[in-house]
Amino acid sequence: MKHFNRLLPSMVATIAFAAAMPAQGKPANEATKMESVQHLKDYQVVEFRRYVTADGELAHFVKYFDTYFPEAFEQLGAMVFGQFTERGHPNHFTWLRGFHDINARPIVNAAFYYGPLWKEHRVKVNAILPDSDNVMLLRPLHVDQDISVLPAVDPVTEERGAQGVVVAQIFTVKKGREEAFAEKAEAAFAAYRIDGVHPAGVLVSLDVPNNFPQLPIRMDGPFLVWIGVVRDNVTLDRQLMPQLVAVEQSLAASGLLRGAPERVVMDPTPRSRLRWLPDTNTEAVP
Repeated sequence: MKHFNRLLPSMVATIAFAAAMPAQGKPANEATKMESVQHLKDYQVVEFRRYVTADGELAHFVKYFDTYFPEAFEQLGAMVFGQFTERGHPNHFTWLRGFHDINARPIVNAAFYYGPLWKEHRVKVNAILPDSDNVMLLRPLHVDQDISVLPAVDPVTEERGAQGVVVAQIFTVKKGREEAFAEKAEAAFAAYRIDGVHPAGVLVSLDVPNNFPQLPIRMDGPFLVWIGVVRDNVTLDRQLMPQLVAVEQSLAASGLLRGAPERVVMDPTPRSRLRWLPDTNTEAVP
């Protein structure tokens, strides 16, 4: 009887857990998955980080990154919105990191880069990462429209990993014409309201000194960046791509840019939060 009494609490817990699981073995309340990340919001500083890995090492870097780093930054108060490989660039890795404000950036970075996790893995990671200095420091175009944080990839219900395609358009804007260009760009981006396309954010340069000099940032702005998530390659090629080309041509002809727009087409890594979720509205901009 004493043994039974000791086992009773664990038995009750097991029964309660089983009752919360549907017959198929998927977690309950899947339709309300966004509720689990309601506390993860208001990231007003965003780093658009583009790395070059050593030849043949991109797949290894993806595994290291996905395994070790996203939750580490989340625990420190930052957010890895998503991480990707770039199509057409077999050595390129891109990721988006958010901080609540500019003062949080050096605090979080110091805690991570001087902490035990990075100390353990930095030698092998840096050995396959010859270039990590292509970084734009950005903010949401509108303060109340920061990038939405999607739920982490569920290893039970998303066995294939993150799906979809992520597209970024990078515009190099003439200094002093940022507001005029942003107004034109927002109007043009309305063409992207297509079934199978979720706008994820519009970011612009954050013009402040680099308060964590150990990590260089680009000083050749200002930039405006549109980011969207696309359901699949068919939607990208047949529906969105013609609109992307038309918008780039139109905005390039505005006289407000310093160079041709850059289009970056990316595949989410297996654990990227920013991905195609058909039942989730990632739309962060009107």
